[in-house]
Amino acid sequence: MFRILLVEDDESLAMGIEFTLEEEGYKVFRAGTLEEGKRIFETEALDLIILDVNLPDGSGYDLCKSIRAKSEIPIMFLTALDEEVNIVLGLEIGGDDYMTKPFGVREFLSRIKVLIRRNKKNHDIGTRLVSGDVKVDTATAVVTKGENKVVLTAQEYKLLLIFMNKSGVLLKRSEILKELTEDDEVFFDENTLSVYIKRIREKIEEDDKKPKYIITKRGLGYMWNKPVLKEK
Repeated sequence: MFRILLVEDDESLAMGIEFTLEEEGYKVFRAGTLEEGKRIFETEALDLIILDVNLPDGSGYDLCKSIRAKSEIPIMFLTALDEEVNIVLGLEIGGDDYMTKPFGVREFLSRIKVLIRRNKKNHDIGTRLVSGDVKVDTATAVVTKGENKVVLTAQEYKLLLIFMNKSGVLLKRSEILKELTEDDEVFFDENTLSVYIKRIREKIEEDDKKPKYIITKRGLGYMWNKPVLKEK
């Protein structure tokens, strides 16, 4: 049974989401504040976090930053702020997806299934990838740069694997999006992809303004620009 933390202060909405998720077979832990959500995150083994942006004791963005310092668990934001700047901010600080209230139950459940399935699949592969000073142990989903661990979200990790498994191959943005979503209903557009690539560069490049791993071929797409050694 997959375990989900829901951090939402709107009691009626939270109860509705909890009921919907439990009907689908999920175990739900519900919190109405940042502090309560943080406590549950630190004491329970979770598969996904659904996080409201506006909470009574602060911003959901703050909790997301705190979680990202320790874990790559998938995070979905709930927001009533249907503005691109808020969506981009949520993605840049480590969110994997977002839903704008009000939202349809079918799409909501579909997105949750995609995030959990992709995260589980990422942890089930068993190869070690080495490129420069970047190393990925796909059995444990641990990424390191030199001696330092790199904390990636589930989507960032998936995107990193796409690039490293196709080293030296020019990938069009549409091709990357198709592989990132694995032919599921596409939830990410090209702007979202740009945010993911920007975040990965900030974490693995010496100078993210002059990238040497993920390079841009202007008007064409992106390419992993270093050799990758695959070890079993």
